[in-house]
Amino acid sequence: MKRDMRKWLEEQCTAPVKKAMPILSFPAVQLLGISVKELISDSDRQAEGMQLVAQRTDAAAAVSLMDLSVEAECFGSTIRVSDQEVPTVTGRIVQSEEDAQALEIPPVGSARSGLYVDAIKKAAELIMDRPVFAGAIGPFSLAARLLDVTEIMVECYDEPDMVHLVLKKATAFLTEYCRAYRDAGANGIVLAEPVTGLLSPALAREFSTPYVKRLVEAVQDDYFAVIYHNCGNNTIQMIDSILETGAAAYHFGNAIHMAQMLPHIPAGTVAMGNVDPAGEFCHGTPQSIRKATLQVMEQCCSYPNFVISSGCDIPPMSKWENIDAFFAAVREYYEGIAD
Repeated sequence: MKRDMRKWLEEQCTAPVKKAMPILSFPAVQLLGISVKELISDSDRQAEGMQLVAQRTDAAAAVSLMDLSVEAECFGSTIRVSDQEVPTVTGRIVQSEEDAQALEIPPVGSARSGLYVDAIKKAAELIMDRPVFAGAIGPFSLAARLLDVTEIMVECYDEPDMVHLVLKKATAFLTEYCRAYRDAGANGIVLAEPVTGLLSPALAREFSTPYVKRLVEAVQDDYFAVIYHNCGNNTIQMIDSILETGAAAYHFGNAIHMAQMLPHIPAGTVAMGNVDPAGEFCHGTPQSIRKATLQVMEQCCSYPNFVISSGCDIPPMSKWENIDAFFAAVREYYEGIAD
């Protein structure tokens, strides 16, 4: 369903009572009674899972899988899959300048990318009461999977031209991938750049910001919003360059104190975060997640542009009693301030 996403984001800033927007998708495996391996291999189950999550929760939007292996697999990376964990990339496929030169930009539709686009098309037809966001990896985080996360940190100093070449190719593919999501009916994309959070502010400005900005400028419009996600612990130090990307909204992980980030975000720009997805959603209790959620909201809801969320993607086997307790805590907070 086509929506004016600029208006929707403005409403997130002005609404006195806001709906939560956690990165909630993989726990749908429990509602469906299937494995993660089955979920990532079937567009019908992905769309059905998103629908079931939307029916169970009062989230501000439906968010697709944050599967950061899809795009690397398109380039030829080997993927490790399991029944209960999010897929991961193993090994590196770019080890030299020659490898970077030979690296081919895959077409959208290769590997599982076509399946994921198809899932969003189906989900957008099923979920009509809220925006539907697709998920994609960011340029630097994709390059890090092709070069290896550890090695790219060294190569930024030793072989910067090689890193930039891989980034250009990664950005070219991701731009077309996001356009395919937009054409399929997505109202936006959650663009995950977690590896950028490991960089210094100077390196982030050189190796991430220009490429994210290029992607944002190519795909974002009034009806398609880019939400930039970075769960690194350096995001406050690099916030100026993050804002230069021009994304419509920003999402931060629990490695930082959200209340310390919010003064750096323009008043009319939505900022989301950051209840611990592993420590609370997955391994916490209803009591502990209630406490953690209320604590973040008490510290941050004085900023009208703040929207409560998980700090990152909620793990597949997170307890639904904890997820339900998170939404209950959000309702409790707003009922409390209304009284």
